[in-house]
Amino acid sequence: MLHRRKMLFTVILAVALGLVMAPGCLAAKKFFAIATGGTGGTYYPLGGVLAQALTTKVPDVIVTAQSGNASTANLNLIRSHSIESAFVQNNTAFQAYEGTDQFQDNPVKNVRGIASLYPEVIQIVIRKDAGIKTIADLKGKSVIPGDRGSGTAVDAENILKQAGMTFNDFGSLDWLSFAGISQRMQDNQADAGFITAGIPTSSVMELVSSTPVSILSLDDALIQKVTAAHPFYAKVVIPANTYTDQTEPVNTVAVMAQWVCDADVDADLIYTLTKALWEPGFHVLRKKDGQPEPAPAGAEIMAQAHAKGKDVTLATALSGMAIPLHPGAERYYREKGLIK
Repeated sequence: MLHRRKMLFTVILAVALGLVMAPGCLAAKKFFAIATGGTGGTYYPLGGVLAQALTTKVPDVIVTAQSGNASTANLNLIRSHSIESAFVQNNTAFQAYEGTDQFQDNPVKNVRGIASLYPEVIQIVIRKDAGIKTIADLKGKSVIPGDRGSGTAVDAENILKQAGMTFNDFGSLDWLSFAGISQRMQDNQADAGFITAGIPTSSVMELVSSTPVSILSLDDALIQKVTAAHPFYAKVVIPANTYTDQTEPVNTVAVMAQWVCDADVDADLIYTLTKALWEPGFHVLRKKDGQPEPAPAGAEIMAQAHAKGKDVTLATALSGMAIPLHPGAERYYREKGLIK
């Protein structure tokens, strides 16, 4: 894994240096950065791949990916105009723009959306022998809503509130990580657990391989209440056969990983980068038979390079977008008919 990361960084650096050192190009080149996350997470490799894809397609711009401390830290960089763009979770972006939670009295009013990328899905995993058919059936059961203070626990609280419930309705309550939830359910010491993660989730895959469990499907009325109360949630469907013995699709909600930027970035540049994310183009340097060589859309390159990249689609580009779009991105989506 470390070798692959070094190779990725080397490739990106080589592309950037090659473009900078190309004859006559030095003075014209602009740098545009994407703050990602730690090297062990999903933001870092996806950001690196996107940076490379955009650099090869957008003339006179070199896009770089920088490792960082994910959503909150990245939004603080946006606030101080220290970086042009970043990957963040949409719920954190919403809190930053509105000045709530950790951004109380210190909002990030200059953050703007470019695109929603992929969902982090809220999965309510239940033992099949626990008699749980609806969210109301969690009353009196042994439930683990995630780790104390985690985003998953907040997700659980938000969903329960819209169902007219609280943690006090559970028969027993514990705070554990995804691995802890899996172990407790395998040992028949918990009836249900909340897990917010990309699908398929390894801890859920491990659990379904040894224990008769399923994922609770939320009804449309509850989903509408949740998304109305918290616009950073989006309805998603876990496809049938995502997990062993899961023969039916599951309706639930998700938060979205998003690409955001500073409102001060030039609108034409953001328009061009947004278009390069979703549409194929041409390589800025390479030619074939005297003609510019075709280059795939950035999203296509992401799908080829990383499992979560397969979820980066134009159809969900505005899902859970609870902050204002950058004018450049908005122009592109209006042209595509996603905004009327």
